[in-house]
Amino acid sequence: MTRLKGSAMRLTVLIGENDTWHHRPLYTEIVHRAHAAGLAGASVFKGIEGFGASSLIHTSRLLSLSEDLPVAIVIVDGEDRVRAFLPHLDELVAEGLVLLDTVEVHRYVGRAGEDRP
Repeated sequence: MTRLKGSAMRLTVLIGENDTWHHRPLYTEIVHRAHAAGLAGASVFKGIEGFGASSLIHTSRLLSLSEDLPVAIVIVDGEDRVRAFLPHLDELVAEGLVLLDTVEVHRYVGRAGEDRP
């Protein structure tokens, strides 16, 4: 049984919600590739306001009505597995930010209360 506990790596990918890969949302492609690669988990978070390298502010406020809000995809697994996944992001992410940081996993359990198989 593989366990994710202790030192791990967090991969955060910041993109726009309208970014696509072959007519499919880019965040969906990243999550599906992470799943296919057997990574421990991935979550997508939609931002309400932000800006990036273009310095254009995107916001969800009613008067501004941006159509390209920020999205963060967060993936956590062992450092070697996360680094092995980076070439996928090199292929997929044309605009955005990819961050790596070391984290400590305190608890990682499935819905049934069992450790990840």
